[in-house]
This record gives sequence, structure tokens and C-alpha cells, in this order.
Amino acid sequence: MSILPSLSVYDLSIQVSVLFLVILTSLWLTRLVKQRLDKKGADQPFRNALPLSRRDFLRLFTPPLAFILTLATHLLMAPWLDTTVLALAQALLLSLAVVQFVFYVLRRILKPSTLLSSLEHIVAWLVWGMVALHLTGHLPSLIAALDSIDITVGKNHISLYTTLLGLLTLSLTVLVALWGARSIETRFIERTTLQTNLKVALAKILRTVLLVVAILIALPVIGIDITVLSVFGGALGVGLGLGLQKIAANYVSGFTLLLDQSIRIGDMVTVGPNYGEIRQIATRYTVLRATDGSESIIPNDTLITSTVINHTLASRDNRISLPIQVAYDTDLDHARTVLLLAAKQDRVAAQPQPQVMIKGFGDNGIDLELTFWISDPEEGLGLLKSDIYWAIWAAFKREGIQIPYPQRVVTLQNPG
Repeated sequence: MSILPSLSVYDLSIQVSVLFLVILTSLWLTRLVKQRLDKKGADQPFRNALPLSRRDFLRLFTPPLAFILTLATHLLMAPWLDTTVLALAQALLLSLAVVQFVFYVLRRILKPSTLLSSLEHIVAWLVWGMVALHLTGHLPSLIAALDSIDITVGKNHISLYTTLLGLLTLSLTVLVALWGARSIETRFIERTTLQTNLKVALAKILRTVLLVVAILIALPVIGIDITVLSVFGGALGVGLGLGLQKIAANYVSGFTLLLDQSIRIGDMVTVGPNYGEIRQIATRYTVLRATDGSESIIPNDTLITSTVINHTLASRDNRISLPIQVAYDTDLDHARTVLLLAAKQDRVAAQPQPQVMIKGFGDNGIDLELTFWISDPEEGLGLLKSDIYWAIWAAFKREGIQIPYPQRVVTLQNPG
């Protein structure tokens, strides 16, 4: 069957010319609308509802507009000439609009990449190929050929066609679920005044629930009875009881950490030998970023069952102590003044004020301790301590304050 039966050169040239003008008009109108919205500022509510860049705006609205104009032109020209080309263009433009919308959603859910762009082109050509097969009447033959490649599992008849259809249906429902979760998260959850942990927990719960609902909707469409999930649930329970209990424990622990607020994203904690900032609480693990830039992956179960020191649970103010020793003949009041001046750094808090305390009398000198407070422990302590020690060393040299060497007293019993 030919796509263009008995189509004259005149009809073909007229339709191609009209189609070319329709596409140019659609591009011009889309750009004009976008410019007007940007110029008048009337697009701000629209952006809040559906944030679009200039490129996404053109991709989403040009194909539907071209489809509408082509449909109107088709209806006007149908009484006078054969409009087969315009009918074919309508189907292709409609499929292009669907593909652009689907991949816009994917770009909102996933990070844009070269792979995603290549996949968009592949899917577009596949969709157009299916439309062409449908218009030429060869699609039923292709479906029958795919359906003839089959196997029987119990009472279920599974063919290549039903498998592909099932994968497509499942992909679409999961895509809609992820898009819905992302939209709700950006519109409502992120705009609330809830703490970060609760926002993350609500987003994870919402995403999980929507994915489960999407799968439950897709399975009956494919033809799979959802009662078989009871058997799968029993097998999963046995698996959790035997080999997957650690994974399940980490999963539950992750939600526990997010909900009980004992550890929050951004807190400075010490877990065993690891000290750093909580950067992410994922489903199975927590990312702890040290002050040197390295990141530790800690299972959530470890944070529940072991001792965790949270340095910023009640307040972000942290007390820092620097031990210093001076000689016994040192004027301690003068030494205290010098140490307090050395502690005047940008990151050191003015309140509570820095203090100098006597910790004890050592073998070689008097043990002092300089204490001060900071409110940004996530910036690290190494550089700050180094700056203060540099200032102390320079001030001691300038003021003649000695840091004692190890000393021993030797008594001679028989001097002769």
C-alpha cells in the first residue's frame, strides 16, 4: 500500500509548501509568545507552575501549534485537493509533541546528558516508524509477527509483543509516578518550613508510594494478576529474614534517622574515627564529608546501633581548646593578655569570650589552656588552630615569654 496513492505533482507541491509555511509560522508564533511573556513579566506565575527554559518552551509548544495549524489547513484544503501529505504530517507532529513532552519530563527527573539526548532521537524515530507503519497498513502484520514469538508459563501466554507492550506501559507509569513525586516535592515540600530531614523523608516516602501504585496499575494492564504478588511477598519475606536483613535494617534505619531528628543533614558528627559533616542521608547509607574533603560512606545501621557524637545537635557553637605551656618565671597575667589577643580571629566568636585557664603545674612549666568558641565547625579546625598558634608564637617571641624545654634537677650526694 503506498503512502501517497495517485497523488499528483501539483497536490504534492502545494501541500509541501503549505507544510513548510505552517512550520515556520509555528516557530515564529512560539518565539513571539515567549518574548511577550518575558517582556511583560506575565510569565512569572506560569514559570512557577511549569518552569521552562527558552529551548524547552520551543520544544514543547511548537509541535502542538504546528499540529493545530496543519489540521486547520487540512480541513480547509480537503474539498479541493488530495491532502494525504497533510494527514501524514498531522500524525508525525502529534507523535513529536508526545515525544518532546515525555523527554521534557525525563529531563526534569534525570540529569540532562548526551545519553538522554541520543535516546530522545532514537525514540522519536521509532515512534515515527510506528506511525508510518500504521498509515501504510503494515502495523497489524508486524504485531502479529511479534505475537507469534511466544512462550506459555502456567496459564499465562507471554509473547514478544506483550512483553514489549508491558515494558512500555510499566515505563510510562513509572515515569508519571516519578514526575508526580518530583512536582509535588518542588512545589510543596521544598517550600514548606519543615526541617531538611523531614523534607527528605517525605520526598522518599512519596516517591516510594507512587512507584508502588504505578506498578500495581501497570501489572493488570499487562495482563499479570496482582495476586501473584502474594507469592512474591512471601519469597521476599524469607529473603529478608535470611540474606537481606542487613539491607532491610539499613533501609529502615535511614527513615528512622530522617524522622527522629537525632542526626540532621548539615550536622557535624563523630562516628568512630570519622569526623565531618552529614551531607546526605540516602536509603542505605549516610555520606560523611570530612574537613579535608574526603567522604565516608557509613551504613545507616551503624549510626543507629553505635555511639554518635553530634557536635551541632542543640547548637552550632563549638568550644575549642588549645594547650600551651609557659616557663615558671612567666608573668601569667601578661601571658593571658597575649593569648587573648592572639585568639582575636575572624572565625572566633566574640560571645562567649575566649578564656585562659591554668590546667596544672607540669614538670617543666605551667600548663595553660586557651579556649574559644566558633559557630562554623563545618569549615574545619586545622587552619584556624594554625593561625592562632602562629599568632601566639610571634607574640611570645616579641614579649619574651618562654616555652620551656624539658628540665631535670640533679642532686650530688658527694660533691668532693
